[in-house]
Amino acid sequence: MSRRTWLRATGRAAVPIGAVALVFVVWGVLVRVLDVPRYVVPSPAATLNTLREDWPRLWGLTLTTTKECVIGFVVGAAVGFFLAVAMAQIRTIQRIAYPILIASQAIPIVAIAAPLVLVLGFGLAPKIVIVALIVFFPVVVNTLDGLNSVDRDLLNLARVMDGRALRVFLNIRLPATFTPLFSALKIGATYTVTGAVLGEWTATAGRGLGNYLLEQNARLNTAAVYGAVLLLTAIGIAGFLLISALERLATPWRTRSTARRVVRLRRRDTEGER
Repeated sequence: MSRRTWLRATGRAAVPIGAVALVFVVWGVLVRVLDVPRYVVPSPAATLNTLREDWPRLWGLTLTTTKECVIGFVVGAAVGFFLAVAMAQIRTIQRIAYPILIASQAIPIVAIAAPLVLVLGFGLAPKIVIVALIVFFPVVVNTLDGLNSVDRDLLNLARVMDGRALRVFLNIRLPATFTPLFSALKIGATYTVTGAVLGEWTATAGRGLGNYLLEQNARLNTAAVYGAVLLLTAIGIAGFLLISALERLATPWRTRSTARRVVRLRRRDTEGER
């Protein structure tokens, strides 16, 4: 890595880090200036100190909630993607399934969380299902839109050139889904935390940051509550960043700057003429 590339990467990372630091600074200043009681809004120092003191316990709870988010995300994204492909390939499935999918989104997740616990028990299963349901719908809709947005003339040309169905799908239709699919995945990655916490609140017999949050809230330990919120936020941000990194790897053509390459070539030509 060249020095210029390293400086550019450092500068990009400094902006979000500085934004997060600014949030903590404003938080601390407002708490101090407005003299907010600690049991209402704790200071950032008190919150971080609580995280440090209770970290041996919080580490295991964080892993549990992260596992629920990851498994539910993978299940929801996989089922949503394959259903979207089936709907795009077979119009009958789309005409039958699409209205049902839309109607299912009118049912609040909170309303079906309790029945899911009764059916699936108080273990990991209902939490995974709740997270998967949250991720499932945006993946289906965005992937289906991507598959349906492919230029028909391009598909007809591929068929005329005796392109096999699988090859046409892999080389033409699948790449068309990348942009909307990754948009849906990034949205789903941030909302998985909501689904995991909701599942933990419903199935209170389990372990996780959601249960920890309820427990500390009942004890009026506001600093611990804010600490749990910070950890949940970190899980959501980490998921978003991971999907963004995968998007850069899967769609390198979106991150290449054609204009920059042209500028470099012109500079070389100019220097050569000199």
